[in-house]
Amino acid sequence: MVILHVLAPGAVGGLERVVRSLAEGHRALGHRVCVAVIHELGQGDHPFVSALSESGIEVMPIRVAPRAYLTERAMIAGLCGTLRPDVFHVHGYRPAIVDAGVARHLRIPTVTTVHGFTGGGWKNRLYERLQRRAFRQFDAVVAVSRPLAEALVRDRVLRGRVHEIRNAWDDAVAFLDRSAACRKLGVPDDGFRLGWVGRATHEKGPDVMLEAFALLGDTAARLSMLGDGRERDSLQRRGEALGVGTRVTWHGTVAEAASLFRAFDVFVLSSRTEGTPMALFEAMAAGVPIVAAAVGGVPDVVSPAEAILVPPDDPASLADAVRETLSDPAAARDRARAARQRLEREFAVQPWLERYETLYRAIGRRGVALVDR
Repeated sequence: MVILHVLAPGAVGGLERVVRSLAEGHRALGHRVCVAVIHELGQGDHPFVSALSESGIEVMPIRVAPRAYLTERAMIAGLCGTLRPDVFHVHGYRPAIVDAGVARHLRIPTVTTVHGFTGGGWKNRLYERLQRRAFRQFDAVVAVSRPLAEALVRDRVLRGRVHEIRNAWDDAVAFLDRSAACRKLGVPDDGFRLGWVGRATHEKGPDVMLEAFALLGDTAARLSMLGDGRERDSLQRRGEALGVGTRVTWHGTVAEAASLFRAFDVFVLSSRTEGTPMALFEAMAAGVPIVAAAVGGVPDVVSPAEAILVPPDDPASLADAVRETLSDPAAARDRARAARQRLEREFAVQPWLERYETLYRAIGRRGVALVDR
């Protein structure tokens, strides 16, 4: 098959990691895979593009001026005419709203993977509302968690077009040992270190992490915050106001952050909403004890046997769970070991790739005409 993925990448995160794994995996299975990356003029090359190119994936830049949506659609139409893809697979709200209609007009089967919703300001909520309406037009809508699948049906996407395919772990990360990871982060390798990884935005709950950390003032714990976003400056001020500024290190965006997880004694996921977070898989693979908010697809990935799960938006419970991890390291190691075993047992990449491959073929056979060759 010829598979065309389309996305407008943000700061590198879970969505970009999923696209890369799909592209590399299906290329290895013998398919031709191309990734169209939408950039606005004036933006430099995105690190996601470099990573794809280095792995041998065909990358098709779509460079357009801000809000030049007609130009974007024309470029996508030209790309489809050249590639003649069997499947047009979009990720994120922009290609779902702007570009998927081009493929439908050309009678190319369309797929979208729903990685989650973030809410936030009025503009983002408007985009997500338009995206939810656009999902009804797709031949297949993939939800990465059970709660997302249920939400899509409530949004009046036909049940037969909704497919729950949880994310997978491609086991491609070369983890550094603790000392090397700490050196790369520029932090000491002694003491008890919490790790938080994500966008510095409301839905990821970095403020919840800071509030919980402030409740751990009687411990010697230190906190590394990896990631960037529009709320980072206000979060740093909040940390100072809480009296934890000297105990928190703000690392910003870190290349290949997953390789550094062994710098942490515990990985904390404090999100208010999630699909199936790739950072959770990274912590499981690294063998790091996990404390996580039980939101979205998280409880379908780890149970209390593999992690300590707490209610979302609850700093006190989060702090208590971290304290438990600190006070009983043997139990924490047992949970981490069980998490690694579950990751290998249930989230292997090959069955995941095969499920997508089966889906691609099914929507082509279901009466959706492919582009004439």
